[in-house]
Amino acid sequence: MPDLRKDPIVGRWVIVAKSRARRPHDFETTPKVHSGRLCPFCEGNEALTPAEIIAYRNPGSQPNGEGWRVRVVPNKFPALEIEGDLQKRGDGIYDMMRGVGAHEVIIESPSHILSTADLSEEGLREVLWIYRDRLVDLKRDKRLVYGMIFKNVGEAAGASLEHSHSQLIVTPIVPIAVREEMQGSQEFFRFRGRCVFCDMAHQELATEKRIVLDLPGYVAFCPFASRFAFETWILPKAHHSHFETIDKQGIEDLARTLKQVMLRIEAALDRPAYNYILHTAPFDTHELGHYHWHLEIIPRLTKTAGFEWGTGFYINSVPPEEAAAFLREIDAENLRSLSQAG
Repeated sequence: MPDLRKDPIVGRWVIVAKSRARRPHDFETTPKVHSGRLCPFCEGNEALTPAEIIAYRNPGSQPNGEGWRVRVVPNKFPALEIEGDLQKRGDGIYDMMRGVGAHEVIIESPSHILSTADLSEEGLREVLWIYRDRLVDLKRDKRLVYGMIFKNVGEAAGASLEHSHSQLIVTPIVPIAVREEMQGSQEFFRFRGRCVFCDMAHQELATEKRIVLDLPGYVAFCPFASRFAFETWILPKAHHSHFETIDKQGIEDLARTLKQVMLRIEAALDRPAYNYILHTAPFDTHELGHYHWHLEIIPRLTKTAGFEWGTGFYINSVPPEEAAAFLREIDAENLRSLSQAG
């Protein structure tokens, strides 16, 4: 018998269809292959991208040349552009404004690697630091309200280039999905006086049914109302609403946690396409007691179809308890071999 499970934050219902349950090897994953074409993100091809905004560089190297470790450039085909005023206006019942914002690409390595799991912990720390640096910088622009950092890996996840990279889109409004998440967590806080994310982390650590990893500073688990098979969240154990307030120890612990989680997902699912999204509080808010920044990782194993679009329900064929158990049980030898292959 399937379960209907309610997400405690936004109130979204998910169907966990146990009768449709599949083991990891039953999913079709798209093999990652090198395209053979010239990659604009590889070291030595800096002239193929717009001029860099910031880069972590080796001593003596020059901007827009070789010698970088992590590099941020404007997106060549931006969804939003930084110049101009918002010019908010109405057209009858419709609201409009100019598409002011920022759209940047974080190139995560000068080498042609394909995934977060291929980065060293040191390299991943620098990627996470540059996320923080860009959010801190763009937060100063009073036109901008929300910074969304996300990563697409594989064609099925929306990636047009295979070289490992993340993106940052900063908008002049709070996106509706974020607003719903914040409203849901605020309602929980109003009635119970506690952060729903903190409560989730405490309950998952207490029951251990859906825990993937429990490491210093962070907990990784498959959420109770997982929308997707092997969906995994990473939460800081200490309450913080804004990612950009993270400190050096927080970055080190997060890099270790994210690396281990991605190694497990890639070993379990044969290096699937995936997205990850960093959820953080809007720029124009102080530290919030009801909201908790977190990272959501979504392997792209199934497609969203008519029922999901028509109802807002999701159908997940792998119960999160089974997904978490499988990820926990990935043996150290598999993790070592995958890490060395990267």
